Amino acid sequence: MPGEKKHKDDVLMRLRRIEGQVRGLQRLVEQETYCIDILTQVSATTRALQSFALQLLDEHMATCVSDAVAEGGEEKEKKLREASNAIARLVRS
Repeated sequence: MPGEKKHKDDVLMRLRRIEGQVRGLQRLVEQETYCIDILTQVSATTRALQSFALQLLDEHMATCVSDAVAEGGEEKEKKLREASNAIARLVRS
């Protein structure tokens, strides 16, 4: 399907930015940066990961879950249960 490679590249780029944020946290600790400054960066990294997770969940709902609901039956129930469990995990984190 056209656009899938670009989408995958965008997702990987986003993950690389988050990885860079985590490496930045490591540098801050190594440099013995003030704790509050490190915590500020932890918060930014956490928000980036949460935003990524929500985007991924949204895409899953729009594709996999939507397709399963249209198909109906056992697959519908399975995908709805998976989505519900994923949302519960995100809410708890």
